[in-house]
Amino acid sequence: MLWLTELGTRLKEARLSKGYSLDDLQEITKIQKRYLVGIEEGNYSMMPGTFYVRAFIKQYAEAVGLDPDEIFEQYKHEIPSQQTEEVAQSFSQSPTRKRLKTTSTNKLMESLPKYVVILFIIIIIGVLWFFFSHRPSSEDESVTENGDSFEYEETQLQTPPVKDNEENEETEEEPAANEEEENEEEEETGQVISAGEVQPDGVTTIYNLSGTDKMHIRVEVLGDTWVSIRDANGNEQVQPGIYKQGDVVEHDSTANGYARIRLGFSNNAKVFVNDEEIKYVQNVTTQNIIIQLSEEQ
Repeated sequence: MLWLTELGTRLKEARLSKGYSLDDLQEITKIQKRYLVGIEEGNYSMMPGTFYVRAFIKQYAEAVGLDPDEIFEQYKHEIPSQQTEEVAQSFSQSPTRKRLKTTSTNKLMESLPKYVVILFIIIIIGVLWFFFSHRPSSEDESVTENGDSFEYEETQLQTPPVKDNEENEETEEEPAANEEEENEEEEETGQVISAGEVQPDGVTTIYNLSGTDKMHIRVEVLGDTWVSIRDANGNEQVQPGIYKQGDVVEHDSTANGYARIRLGFSNNAKVFVNDEEIKYVQNVTTQNIIIQLSEEQ
């Protein structure tokens, strides 16, 4: 059985004067009852440490209306002194410290993927920089392994000389070709179509064809129009009727030496003789175009 110390007696008397039981004081201070009993009996060995002894005594004194500083000063010979190491240990083992440490660790784990990505990007940049900085330049490509430079031979494309005979042949051939073209032009332009002579009826125009022995009539239809071709006796040489855009009406009137082309809407048709277009003399909607082949041929 332990005897009450002077401090324990003083605290117990104050507790009893307040009318507090140990259970009441436990509820007020949140200090376990066995520690309160230990303080009253001076049994500090059951406490977690010197720091808690002093802390519990302070709470006990305040709860029963005593001045803690006065208690510590008056009974300092009974209260164990606080040791620095123990205080430091208490702080290091306190829940708050552990919580801070745990929080820091969690933040580190949350940030770890970011650090890994940043490290990966730095490694990629470093690798690219290494290969780019060690990429051989165009000048290095011309250096051999022994440090000797390649010597490139400049070759010039030489145009083979043109033979004089070929030039002469080409020069001689050109006039011949020109002569043929001129002859063809003369042949093509050999025929002559006279200026149209408008007849008194106001719808008929006569053209005389000379300088050729053929008379091929072609009517190209640009839109709806009546077309007929007759000989000197009034006989139809083609199927008369209304022709549509794109139609072509043709007849070889060489044997007849005469052709009367009737156009219902002359602006929708073009008349050709041996591929030469007839120019209308008068601007009338319906008109007759008569072509007469000259007998002088």
